[in-house]
Amino acid sequence: MLLGALLTGSLPPHENPLQLSVGTGGEGGVYFDYGFGLASAVLARPDETEIVAIPTAASVENNRLVATGSVDAAFTLADVAALAVAGEPPFDAPLPVTAIARLYDNHTHLVVRADAPHTEIADLEGGTVSLGASGSGTEMMAERLLALAGLDEITKAERTAGAAGVVPIRLPIGESARALEEGRVDAFFWSGGLPTRAVADLAARTPIRLVDLAEFVPPLVAEYGEFFTEMPVPAGTYEDVAAVRTIGVPSLLVVNGSMPDEVAGDLTRLLFESRSDLVGVHPVALHLNPRSAIATLPVPLHPGAAAYYRSMKYAYDTSGA
Repeated sequence: MLLGALLTGSLPPHENPLQLSVGTGGEGGVYFDYGFGLASAVLARPDETEIVAIPTAASVENNRLVATGSVDAAFTLADVAALAVAGEPPFDAPLPVTAIARLYDNHTHLVVRADAPHTEIADLEGGTVSLGASGSGTEMMAERLLALAGLDEITKAERTAGAAGVVPIRLPIGESARALEEGRVDAFFWSGGLPTRAVADLAARTPIRLVDLAEFVPPLVAEYGEFFTEMPVPAGTYEDVAAVRTIGVPSLLVVNGSMPDEVAGDLTRLLFESRSDLVGVHPVALHLNPRSAIATLPVPLHPGAAAYYRSMKYAYDTSGA
């Protein structure tokens, strides 16, 4: 993190080479792969740009890091960024977060062992469940889903005393996968693009299933807004894992609103110029498209990014894009 702060502090607003730090997510997740892929892609332009990818807890932490200037840019779920902009919990005040692009849709995973009896969230009662890393969008989604399913978070002692609910632990994606494989948790939540490397690696070693979550899309929309859609996880996405329906949430690349327009425009250009390299890192980059990238509301599009899209002759409506 200190490295990220140093890079941010040394950022020249209008001079080359451009130096940027990007907050990603945990190893094994798509934000991690996307961020380090972007950093690798721009190595071909050493006189123009340097990008340093920094592992983080992901969405909630990333919005805070961008707002404080600890990183220059970061990946986040759109519903989390909307809360940051509005200053709603878990954020204490509105944060100066703006968007560079809408990237792709994340898929919410609830992963259990193939021989587990759990077929819906309510079946997790009495179990131990990883809710994702503290400060992640996965954690926020897991907490919302448990609440909608009527499951309280309890301690091991409370469970022993007969209390109903689930015992939560908060682990990043790689550790969640290992904990399920080793029998230390009964299930774990994850929100990421398809396929997520840590889940794919787990499926190759240990038979797993995904729990269908489509029933929760309408109550999520009713309570939290129009960020959530029903999306499929096709059969074969993970080895020997059947198709399910789940919850989709857009992912954004965001920056501080105070970033100079020229820098934000350069970052947007580099993102799209690196698309072919990013596809080689992860197939979710196939969804990177200027026409959909501007659909970031209620998170405002940074003026520098908007100028790039206008220069590419894609429609941009400043009142509603």
